[in-house]
Amino acid sequence: MILRAALLDTPSIRHGFFTRVGGVSAGIFASLNCSIGSGDDVSKVAENRRRALVELGLAPDRLVTCYQIHSADVVVVEKPWKHEDRPRADAMVTRLKGVALGILTADCAPVLFADEEAGIIAAAHAGWRGALGGVVQATVAAMERTGASRARIKAAIGPCIGFASYEVGPEFPAPFLAQSAENARFFRATSRAGHHLFDLGGYVRAQLEAAGIAQIDATGGDTAAEPAHFFSYRRSCLAGERQFGHELSAICLAP
Repeated sequence: MILRAALLDTPSIRHGFFTRVGGVSAGIFASLNCSIGSGDDVSKVAENRRRALVELGLAPDRLVTCYQIHSADVVVVEKPWKHEDRPRADAMVTRLKGVALGILTADCAPVLFADEEAGIIAAAHAGWRGALGGVVQATVAAMERTGASRARIKAAIGPCIGFASYEVGPEFPAPFLAQSAENARFFRATSRAGHHLFDLGGYVRAQLEAAGIAQIDATGGDTAAEPAHFFSYRRSCLAGERQFGHELSAICLAP
């Protein structure tokens, strides 16, 4: 099962927000787990990645991912790298054709970007830390430095933990409200004193808008509430599971 955003569904761009469906992994990793470091059988993860890349019309060695650290760090991809050489960052930009930029998530928001006219794409991992730290804005700025036009950039937000599923503690809203009082709209009080629900997807969209991106799409999907379709860090933690799988979201320029 693959989700695609209408904005990015063009002849020169290939992309997909892959779900957990359609792979070979078993148990808590069933079935399309694409994270090599998850504790899953590495050979099964390799087959899952191969299957995902087939959907993009590419060989498995054309996928690049980062060692994601919940930062606002962006790297420009000038040639594919091996998994063991992946940089510590949370977003990638490239103008290379036939190279897929991959983001791994299990509740965080994957964001795919494209300026089709300039032939520049990007992918970002936006958890709450990275989003608050400016990964969206940093990705747009890196695309612009590479030759993209902010006015032409299209962005799509993939499945992430939903507003109704993301309960946070009393200390959580403070840095968001310090950034802007308007960020109060992304929180809703719960019946537990001091606790709130947080709208990660809505916050990421607002960050895109603040960065000057006018063309924004979102696939929807609540990773924490849909176990048949998505992996979820929060759901796994609540179930007492110490390991969990990750979805892959990827974008490439057609070779």
